Amino acid sequence: MITSITEFTKKAKLVKESDRYKVYDLALENLVLSMTILHEGKSTTGHSHDDTEEIYLFISGDGKMELNNENHDVVTGNIITVPRGVFHRVYNTGDSDLTFIAIFEKYPGRGE
Repeated sequence: MITSITEFTKKAKLVKESDRYKVYDLALENLVLSMTILHEGKSTTGHSHDDTEEIYLFISGDGKMELNNENHDVVTGNIITVPRGVFHRVYNTGDSDLTFIAIFEKYPGRGE
């Protein structure tokens, strides 16, 4: 059981790190719990999955989430569902880190 962000970063695997962000993955039996810390003024690369749905939970900061070329404001506490095949990207528009959790089914390259 994990009860805090600090505990999550200690137990999860750091899978990506750059001047843009840090991404931590914690693999469960069938799901991946992934936390991204997106730095000020940066964005994720954006992608879509033909076979995987995702749920995003924004836990701190302010930004925008692009879903198939439509931008939606996001703030702490927002939950965004991403259906299969929908292109999605997150932008940090705030003046501090934007942190969010993504939950998705394991797929080749993530969570194995």
